[in-house]
Amino acid sequence: MINYCVHLLVDMSNRPLNVGRSTLLFWQRLFAVVFTSSSLLPNFGGEPARAQVTEYCQLSSAAAQEKENLRLSALKGNQNAQTRYQNILQKQAQELKNCRTRTWPQVQALWLRLYPCDIQPGAIDQVMDRIVNRGYNQVYLEVFYDGQVLLPATANPTAWPSVIRTPGAENIDLFATAIKKGRERGLKVYAWMFANNFGYTYAQRPDREDAIARNGKGQTSLYVVDNGSQLFIDPYNTQAKRDYYQLVQEVLRRRPDGLLLDYVRYPRQAGSDSIATKVSDLWLFSPAIQEALFKRAQNYKGLDLIRRFLRKGFVTGTDITEVDKLYPQEGEPLWQGRTPSPAQKSIQSATDRQPLLQWELWQLAVAHAMQGILDFVTIASYPAKQQGVSTGVVFFPDGNQTVGQGYDSRLQPWDRFPTTLEWHPMAYGTCGNVSCIVAQVQRVLSMTKPGTQVIPALAGKWGESISNRPSLEAQMQSLRKFSPQLKGVSHFAYSWQYPQHDNDRKFCRTQ
Repeated sequence: MINYCVHLLVDMSNRPLNVGRSTLLFWQRLFAVVFTSSSLLPNFGGEPARAQVTEYCQLSSAAAQEKENLRLSALKGNQNAQTRYQNILQKQAQELKNCRTRTWPQVQALWLRLYPCDIQPGAIDQVMDRIVNRGYNQVYLEVFYDGQVLLPATANPTAWPSVIRTPGAENIDLFATAIKKGRERGLKVYAWMFANNFGYTYAQRPDREDAIARNGKGQTSLYVVDNGSQLFIDPYNTQAKRDYYQLVQEVLRRRPDGLLLDYVRYPRQAGSDSIATKVSDLWLFSPAIQEALFKRAQNYKGLDLIRRFLRKGFVTGTDITEVDKLYPQEGEPLWQGRTPSPAQKSIQSATDRQPLLQWELWQLAVAHAMQGILDFVTIASYPAKQQGVSTGVVFFPDGNQTVGQGYDSRLQPWDRFPTTLEWHPMAYGTCGNVSCIVAQVQRVLSMTKPGTQVIPALAGKWGESISNRPSLEAQMQSLRKFSPQLKGVSHFAYSWQYPQHDNDRKFCRTQ
């Protein structure tokens, strides 16, 4: 290999350089030093197997297999293997840190869900090793999802059951273990949490009925989302906010490196219902959110019209006339954000006033619903802010769009999320190439203020297309080309990278 490299030395006319014996020995020694000290050059046979070999800081298959063999031997009680395994973990942690420092993106994260079966000895080690093998330096670990929390059953004071309910495993803290195992390998471990989606188990509590969001058709999200497991709450409900605040505090006791808030929105509905065009489409029909809406009125006329609009979905000229007669001492109906112009005040006919008032009431209802999401994010992120823990919000780039006179049913006002938080747009476009994915990311970047940290989430696999999405390499190369200011990217998910292993872990099938 060394001699091969020497013979690659050519002059500008592409002719081999004249290399004498002493010069040849010099170059041989030089290349010997370079190739044995660098851990990031290709493995051509003489390299230690622990070398990283790709532009994404991934380990060679030989390095990965060597580490796995040592892990299995250590698991059987081989102390020598255990020592060597720990040494390799430390060495690769430093190599990963060095590589990511000089490799785009500096942050490369993977989304991960753990299962009760992962309490088996060595299971977390294997998962974290595979993550490092692929060049990741952060893990977004799901700790609250589908109405359950990744806390030990004996140390879970929250409103939700523990993920691990296996008899005899009540004291096992899989979350804390994952943080420890991740950090041993140079990984930062974020706690990834559902936010406004509290899960089916929350709906089973009769003492939380008022906390559940409802639309004007008498439905909860359990009836409008296909899988029947998503239960969205009223973000204005005091009990719901108190429950979630306590949950975040318990999660932060494990000292994760960051917090990610997902499902910071309302339910996404199907078909024509995916666009909210009328009041009954909005999740404004639970007690707390209505009470807060009524408090936005600034006089009795305003309050009366808000009530009528919410009850019927519209107001008529007759409604306006009746309200004028009920409160003759007041001028224009008022609520937060409404400042009628002199021209509006001069219009006397209730019929002429009706279209604008109805439109303004619709805008008030939508803004009120969105404000609930923003306020919930502020409350949910506050404990992390107090502790100096990085916090991010996960959202759909098109979740805040208007469509004609309507709004995307998720009502996700991400463009108004605090810029002090990390923004994690889910660029999951499925157009068969990278164009729609890049467009989603660029839409987000076009609406951010300077200094906002944007870390797009991509869905896909290394080396192959999946679900009408190009390979991760193709997606990342395009992002780097069109959005070079990005410093971090995440990939959804471990289950996509290792589908067989993920399935085996789910059902406790040993490897």
